[in-house]
Amino acid sequence: MNYIVICIIPIIVISVSLYGFIKGVKVYECFVDGAKEGINICVRIFPYILAMLVAVSVFKYSGALEYITYIFSPILKLMGIPKELMLLIFIKPLSGSGALGIFTDVIKTYGADTNIGIAASIIMGTTETIFYTITVYYGAVKVKNIRHTLIAAVIADITAIIAAVNITVFIKNI
Repeated sequence: MNYIVICIIPIIVISVSLYGFIKGVKVYECFVDGAKEGINICVRIFPYILAMLVAVSVFKYSGALEYITYIFSPILKLMGIPKELMLLIFIKPLSGSGALGIFTDVIKTYGADTNIGIAASIIMGTTETIFYTITVYYGAVKVKNIRHTLIAAVIADITAIIAAVNITVFIKNI
């Protein structure tokens, strides 16, 4: 089984190349054209990614994140969301790697089988790095009006967070 896992990528590459050859497609030229287009997309979206990364860093290292957590803690408490998850909830829409670091700290501190650990796991799996995703994908196709996407994505994340906490409570009561 391990041998199949190791060989899967070469099998896919050979299969696609063979299929293209059979269909009369110049596979290498198509690959080179795709690589050129990929580099052009990278150059086009780089300013958006850089701006987003700078904004996340400023937000994180300025202390604004802790201030926002303090402001929203009463609202989240009313919703039944533990304060231990607040930092994860606020950083996940901004940075996947930052959220992964916070998630790791939550798991190390509270354990994977605790309510907080389970809820954090569900939040990591069901929420999205909204601002990164919008930046990369919309920047690639030069879409500037993101209003409806942003609203829908935030609502989806809030729903996922509330569901995570409720599922965790439900699991504990079983």
